[in-house]
Amino acid sequence: MFKQGFIVTVLCSSMLLAGCRDGGEADIADSAGQDENQREQTVQEEQAPASDDEMEEAEAPKEEDGEDAEAPGFQYEVNPDTYAIQPIEGSGADPQVALLTYDDVPDGHAVQIAEILAEHEAPAIFFVNGMYLESDEGQEALRKIHGMGFEIGNHTETHASLPELSVEAQREEITATSERVEAITGERPRFFRAPFGQNTEASREIAEEAGMKLMNWTYGYDWESEYQNAPALADIMVNTEYLNHGANLLMHDRAWTRDASAQIVEGLRNKGYALVDPETIASSETEAAQ
Repeated sequence: MFKQGFIVTVLCSSMLLAGCRDGGEADIADSAGQDENQREQTVQEEQAPASDDEMEEAEAPKEEDGEDAEAPGFQYEVNPDTYAIQPIEGSGADPQVALLTYDDVPDGHAVQIAEILAEHEAPAIFFVNGMYLESDEGQEALRKIHGMGFEIGNHTETHASLPELSVEAQREEITATSERVEAITGERPRFFRAPFGQNTEASREIAEEAGMKLMNWTYGYDWESEYQNAPALADIMVNTEYLNHGANLLMHDRAWTRDASAQIVEGLRNKGYALVDPETIASSETEAAQ
């Protein structure tokens, strides 16, 4: 659903239909040594409409330097200082957007949250913990969420505080989760969110090596007791002073968050915010430059 991307298709221009060539018959008529039958046959072949196979070949994407000419349509990038989502320079993308993200997935309510978002055509990133993928139930939940077209992010194996771990332990927390996600969905995560937002020098290097972009958030409230009910949470998420262009909304796999999700989506849209599709967000400097 949200994995559509913005594909730039390069049409093959080297094949021209001979029937459209200027002066085609004149060139044939002037060919020395051809009798009348040969000239007539050649003219008929030149003017014949292209076959279906020729048309398909003409419309096929052209490969350059051995690579598919199709390029991903990245329009946004993550601000490395604020973690807001901003248009890539020159993309012409709408700056008035917000990103929905859900952590601690799948811990009981994520599939229902995904179903609600899908019903409202609202894209989001679901950041998973590897420990929830050990069971068949957790794996099936992730398959359903991914199957609905949602981006899957890495939120470590056990939600441990990374600064308290050795470099080796941090690497295991991060890489093991990516491997689990890939084994279940066929895709490795493109975004990494450290538990409690506590990145370290090691976690930054590990994420970069794995091609993942760090993604914290700009605001969130659903872990605070006064917002652990749907009406209060929906109100603060839409009416907080921190809602600005590119807002990166942090939420969790919780019952009250599930119940507030539809209101949050509607509230953001009523305020003029589009919900950015994670598929259009570059996950590396190389992608952003494309």
